[in-house]
Amino acid sequence: MKHKIIEYDKNLAPFEKDFDLRSERFENKKKQLLQNAATLSDFANAHLFYGFHQTADGWYYREWAPAADEMYLTGDFNGWDARSHKMEKKENGVFEIFLPGGDALKNNQRVQAVVIHKGQELRRIPVYAKYVVQDEGTIEWNARIYIPEKPFKWTDKGFKPKKNLFIYECHVGMAQEEGKVGSYLEFKDNVLPRIKALGYNTVQIMAVMEHPYYASFGYQVANFFAASSRFGTPDDLKALINEAHKMGIAVLLDVVHSHASKNTREGFNEFDGTSYQYFHEGGKGDHSAWGTKCFNYDKNEVLHFLLSNLKFWQTEYHFDGFRFDGVTSMLYHDHGLGTAFDNNSKYFSMNTDVEAATYLQLASELVRQVNPDAILIAEDMSAMPGMCLPIEEGGLGFDYRLAMGEPDMWIRLLKEVPDEYWDLNKIYYELAIRRSHEKVIGYCESHDQALVGDKTIMFRLCDSEMYTHMSRNMESMVIDWGMALHKMLRLITMSLGGEGYLTFMGNEFGHPEWIDFPREGNGWSYHYCRRQWSLADNPDLRYGFLHAFEVDMVDMAKKQKVLSGQDKQLQLHNDDKVLVYKKGGAVFAFNFHPVNSYDGYFVEMPAAGEYEVILSTDDYCYGGQGRVYHQTYTAKKNENGKVGFQMYLPNRTAVVLKKVK
Repeated sequence: MKHKIIEYDKNLAPFEKDFDLRSERFENKKKQLLQNAATLSDFANAHLFYGFHQTADGWYYREWAPAADEMYLTGDFNGWDARSHKMEKKENGVFEIFLPGGDALKNNQRVQAVVIHKGQELRRIPVYAKYVVQDEGTIEWNARIYIPEKPFKWTDKGFKPKKNLFIYECHVGMAQEEGKVGSYLEFKDNVLPRIKALGYNTVQIMAVMEHPYYASFGYQVANFFAASSRFGTPDDLKALINEAHKMGIAVLLDVVHSHASKNTREGFNEFDGTSYQYFHEGGKGDHSAWGTKCFNYDKNEVLHFLLSNLKFWQTEYHFDGFRFDGVTSMLYHDHGLGTAFDNNSKYFSMNTDVEAATYLQLASELVRQVNPDAILIAEDMSAMPGMCLPIEEGGLGFDYRLAMGEPDMWIRLLKEVPDEYWDLNKIYYELAIRRSHEKVIGYCESHDQALVGDKTIMFRLCDSEMYTHMSRNMESMVIDWGMALHKMLRLITMSLGGEGYLTFMGNEFGHPEWIDFPREGNGWSYHYCRRQWSLADNPDLRYGFLHAFEVDMVDMAKKQKVLSGQDKQLQLHNDDKVLVYKKGGAVFAFNFHPVNSYDGYFVEMPAAGEYEVILSTDDYCYGGQGRVYHQTYTAKKNENGKVGFQMYLPNRTAVVLKKVK
């Protein structure tokens, strides 16, 4: 079998048999799953069968619990009698009960499954519960019946995501300025307009899938079909997504299928009394670094659960796609923790979890069957070959991979290397080089860099000076330096680092403080678990300069089609710290030198003609010194046969030009 992935990258030719195996495993597993279904979308309907379903004459509750000897349903509806409502055991480990009468279960009633396994009585939250709430004043979590007064009315028919993604990564709970857990509706009313005004066209929401431990950032999911009740009701989340679509903003779910909470009471670990119902048995089922459980991706019932979960979030909530968390952890038996991916053989070894790779292929095909315009992004630091190529070309079918090396590079440079010693060759290589025909999402920093224990770019640059010298009336060389580099790093990463761009909420204006969730060590305070939007709005502070630059940078990138353009390096002089390149319809000229401003510096252009300055990081409106004139320059050949013109290129400044004629 010939694979296009090998045509794209000849270095992968020695692994042709591995790509054969990748294709064979996908086709074989799909054939297993589709015995009674035409497509994966027809197959992935577990959520329409299991869980609670109201009919004209009553309620059905079904659960898959193959190792259970008996099952019962209990809750507010029967006074918590654990044995009064026995479920009938059907074929293939399915248990079922029918409660006659449309009001047999009422809105907001608590319900639990009671599993009898080898004489033990196990209290469990139903696996397909769609609403799970922590009982007020306790540590108890319970599934609740959710019956809205009337069906939610969607108004987003025909919405399609934009092709070039500007992604605003966010966490609903900490998106409010007030020291509390924010809500879906507050996010809809207060934050979505900000995202729209910034020019971002996609929102990536973290921590939606229910998780009992708030500080896990949503990455220890316990209830995979429940939208987190901390932030409101299921209809509140629908209202948020519907409003985003009305604004032209796509919404991605940060989906966690790489692992699950090990909790048995709140989650579904050992639901039927065994450790291997959904997860691998023994040590293989335990993620040693995260303290969580690892799915068995080869088990058809687990695939039914996971694939149905993706379809559920698409159909029930109208999510436009997914950012798959922890893909590297899925793809390798050591979870990528002990491997340096320095040559292609590392991707095709005994360490590779081929079952997980097959699951990702199934997921990508399913998601496109449900919505052909859906977006799939993989958080994969290993750069697995074919991650972002179609399945028929030998790939896994995703659209983008997060360029995780980019924020690592910036943080490493800022921590270890003074900027006068930065190697522009290495920076250009890290930002511009990627696997042939595979797209990435570029970013300077995500939520990882904003957490306690790390620092955002702006906080790392300016540190404590941000508490004392961010006033527009105060002089500070540290703040001037920090703001100059903050703008330059964002501009070069956005323009060169990917076919999409991502930021974490607040980083665009240099949010000064880290994220620290309420815990015993900080007195259970929400002071650091929020976003201080007022800093960007305050006309007396410099944060507004960075915010204004972000707005104009995104607007310029859209107008010049920067994300969809091919980069062309025009000039790189490491001693001068000057880098010039073309991307899309714009030419970018960077002077990273900390001291030297160049008067009459010859800047190369891709072609002769007239060019005008359309953006400068040094403009007064962005907190700069206004040293770059927004004028027109004439590019022509010089005595060395190079095309360009002489211009003033100030230190620590980036200038964007476009050809006007």
